[in-house]
Amino acid sequence: MKLVFGVKDRPKPGQIIVLALQQMLAILAATIAVPMIIGNGLTPAAAMFGAGCGSLVYLLFTQFKSPVFLGSSFAFINSMFAAFAGGVSMSLGWLGLILGALFAGLVYVVIAIAVKFVGVGWLNKLMPAVVIGPTVAIIGLSLAGNAIGDLTKGDVVNAAGEMVASSHIAMLCGLVTLAVTMLASTYGKGMVKLIPFIMGIISGYAFAAILTIIGIAAGIDALKVIDFSVFTNYMLSDGGVSIKTFFSLPPFTFTKALEGISELNLSYVATIFVAYVPVAFVVFAEHIADHRNLSTIIEHDLLEDPGLTRSLLGDGIGSIVGAFFGGCPNTTYGESIACVAITGNAATITIFAAAIGCIIFSFITPLIAFVDSIPACVMGGVCIALYGFIAVSGLKMVQQVDLGKNRNLFVASCILIAGIGGLTIQVGAVTLTSIAAALILGILTNIMLSKEKDETTPDSISSGKKKSKK
Repeated sequence: MKLVFGVKDRPKPGQIIVLALQQMLAILAATIAVPMIIGNGLTPAAAMFGAGCGSLVYLLFTQFKSPVFLGSSFAFINSMFAAFAGGVSMSLGWLGLILGALFAGLVYVVIAIAVKFVGVGWLNKLMPAVVIGPTVAIIGLSLAGNAIGDLTKGDVVNAAGEMVASSHIAMLCGLVTLAVTMLASTYGKGMVKLIPFIMGIISGYAFAAILTIIGIAAGIDALKVIDFSVFTNYMLSDGGVSIKTFFSLPPFTFTKALEGISELNLSYVATIFVAYVPVAFVVFAEHIADHRNLSTIIEHDLLEDPGLTRSLLGDGIGSIVGAFFGGCPNTTYGESIACVAITGNAATITIFAAAIGCIIFSFITPLIAFVDSIPACVMGGVCIALYGFIAVSGLKMVQQVDLGKNRNLFVASCILIAGIGGLTIQVGAVTLTSIAAALILGILTNIMLSKEKDETTPDSISSGKKKSKK
């Protein structure tokens, strides 16, 4: 769609706040999921603070020319588990999170320096549209299972840990969210058209809340979708709000990591190095794909201006900063890019405001609780649109490609099937994700078939002629 606000545009103050909130809602579910998966004392609040700081670093390095938010990276989950493995103490594990992010960030810095001297021409040859397009598509398609899985889940569980809400009721809440999001984006006027995700989440949450209240009053477990108990942690026995728990300082990683310095040894440093550095190269490939995709959306080549060197430095240093505070290395978020594409809002001031908002939110525990209370089915409905737009953005890149060439057909086919099929490669403690494996396979296929000159296409067969290919 045509951009409503360009990269350098400045919406009105009220619009900035609402649009920033929308960006936050788009990325928060995934950002807070990583620390919840890792456990070991990591918290969503600290992760939000780290993501906000990391995004500010990224914006500074990219001169406010790239409208994308940095959030907790799922690619480093196994690396983060490795930091706590083998009976490692909690404090040393937290120190390992910072060391690992430092190693990963340095990989970005080294690549950025190399790009500074040799330029990005080699990238265009190594990863042309026929490689990047299908790769971007599978980034969205690989997340499809997560969106559909969440669509049928409520948040209330019984003593056995089983969901009590009916999967059909949960799905209905998710579909209401999706429907309102689509209607607001397609038929909305003015500000409504710019905030379809907020409209969708509010509508889905309200619908789920009504069903949950009815379920509680009538004793019908199947209607209990939202877990309101998350709010009780911030309430006094008399029902008043506790000031002490209303504002709280997140447990920053560096405060716990300092205690582990005395336990640090060369063997542990080597373990962290091996766990993080190879993954950094994988995330680098996704960095390229994300920025190519975003470049297509805003119709400006970000690899040239502000340049790959700046975006890599922003991503790498932003990851270090993010882990220093929240334990989680950061990465550019496809959800953020999809939000730009769907709403037509590419103003980087919005990303700046969202980063500040995440930092502020991290200190206000009831707001953290509200985000945590948004049921999985509601976020699933939103993510159908978000992940779908990522996939479609990749397919749009393929439109530039001549699929009459066998070479292009094979490259795109290998990437799509490997990515959707879930091809992963395990090398020691390092796992190449399906996206990384598919991208590598596509690059190798493209190189192997790069000498193609002439081929017979369906059109040329019907005409009895051969097309000459350059």
